[in-house]
Amino acid sequence: MALAGALTTTLLAATGITSKSLRALMTGLLHAPCTPGPATYDLRRLRLTGIITRIERTNRYVLTPDGIKVAVFYTKLHNRLLRPLLAADQPQAPAPLRAALRAIDQYVDDYITRARLTKAA
Repeated sequence: MALAGALTTTLLAATGITSKSLRALMTGLLHAPCTPGPATYDLRRLRLTGIITRIERTNRYVLTPDGIKVAVFYTKLHNRLLRPLLAADQPQAPAPLRAALRAIDQYVDDYITRARLTKAA
């Protein structure tokens, strides 16, 4: 999610993304240092999947049209769905939301039991 968030912050960057700028964004979003190795790996994987493309004769990258869609989608998914669901079991969450989360948990548990799947640790 931090990588998708970092990509969305670079949407309007005229200069593109570099390994150094990606590391700085990831450090800010993760609140932990991001070393050059993982940043280089992330850039390579993003390039190979077509999310970013390299600007010729530079070490800078820009988001492709599909990359923009992916980054915005995952950021919205996190902000609108995952974050509220992860906070739903907290006491300050509204009672209907906590009840809905319990119902989902029960449904998933029943499905696992019927499918004879073991729960992951």
